[in-house]
Amino acid sequence: MSGGKLLVRGARQAVLVCRAGERALRGEAMKTLATLEQDGDNGVSLVVGSNGLIEAVGHDADIQEKYGSTKFNRVIDATGMSILPGLIDGHTHPVWAGDRVHEFAMKLAGATYMEVHKAGGGINFTVEHTRRASEDELFSLLKDRLLRMVRAGTTLVECKSGYGLEVETEMKMLRVIQRAKRELPIEISSTFCGAHSVPRGSTMEQATDDVINVQLPRLRELMKSGDLEVDNIDVFCEKGVFDVESTRRILQAGVEAGLAINFHGDELHPMNAAELGAELQARAISHLEEISDAGIAAMADSGSVAVILPTTAYILRLTPPPARKMIDSDVVVALGSDFNPNAFCLSMPMTMHLACVNFRMSMNEALAAATINAAASVGRAESHGSLEVGKVGDMVIINAPRWEHLIYQLAGHDHLIKYVIKKGEVVHSAV
Repeated sequence: MSGGKLLVRGARQAVLVCRAGERALRGEAMKTLATLEQDGDNGVSLVVGSNGLIEAVGHDADIQEKYGSTKFNRVIDATGMSILPGLIDGHTHPVWAGDRVHEFAMKLAGATYMEVHKAGGGINFTVEHTRRASEDELFSLLKDRLLRMVRAGTTLVECKSGYGLEVETEMKMLRVIQRAKRELPIEISSTFCGAHSVPRGSTMEQATDDVINVQLPRLRELMKSGDLEVDNIDVFCEKGVFDVESTRRILQAGVEAGLAINFHGDELHPMNAAELGAELQARAISHLEEISDAGIAAMADSGSVAVILPTTAYILRLTPPPARKMIDSDVVVALGSDFNPNAFCLSMPMTMHLACVNFRMSMNEALAAATINAAASVGRAESHGSLEVGKVGDMVIINAPRWEHLIYQLAGHDHLIKYVIKKGEVVHSAV
């Protein structure tokens, strides 16, 4: 038989997540994930072919019988270990300069997000520093952050612009993300978020017109020329930022430019953003701390993915989103780290842990939300998010007899995670 890229053998357990090609898990289906367990001395093996796709998952004896004569580029002995799909981070803001560690003290003293924003901090503080930074400086910062995500098990991540708020810096940020797509061992779904805030000196109406009539046309030119590949359009639909009608206009303009809708909604105030997103057939809506019951029903009907963000609710001491109600109502629920200067978390294991403790999700639900459902939030569930034949060979191998240790252990993931694998290639090893 011709050569293969990777053989993992001898594992104690593999959590497949899905077994029948599901594109998302909802409700009761999130509570029981597909797994394959060691049978006596017969461990679990997984094969990734030369094309980077999973060819086989089964017990060692069966894989040995079929692939015994195959020469693999790499063989990993995973005796006593567990295999999981590569983790998927459904919401991040990783391209920026100028940290906001000084704002943490303000928040601990009781300042709200909008109070910090009005005092000259928040997004506008980061915008000033990001505008001044060169592309090389921003790429260096982004590279370090993304590689730290890889070491924590993330193999696919959604990355936004949004700290430019004018055309030149927004395109600069998207070029930095494009470079990361080419050069770094992590897959990226890129999002244009020129409507992340209203720039100083502008009104909401002026900012809306700028996004629609200046920024999006430039983006379309760069996409047409092949200089940029951008997947999603985002707006911060929030009181004092972009109202529902401005959000609608920007999102519809993004769809006309070929972008999928993936936006911020109902975070600090009830805005009926979930209802808007469902009406527009949004691929995903993030935050949703203040979602209404009608919004939950609308998202369940539309299939729009709810990307909930445990770090944000934790750091800002917000009322958590109604994760249990959303899951019980058959909304597709995904997770994101919301990595940004306000919520400096690069770890999906930590994000899953917080989701379990603070949002009352089970570990099975949290893993489904960080794999197949997060893949659905960026339109890649047909190829990512589970360990099934034909899917991309992305996985995490942990030094534990059960996969739940990845969530149960609050920290120390650098010791727990032994391998992170992208398309059958080891991109991180702690061995």
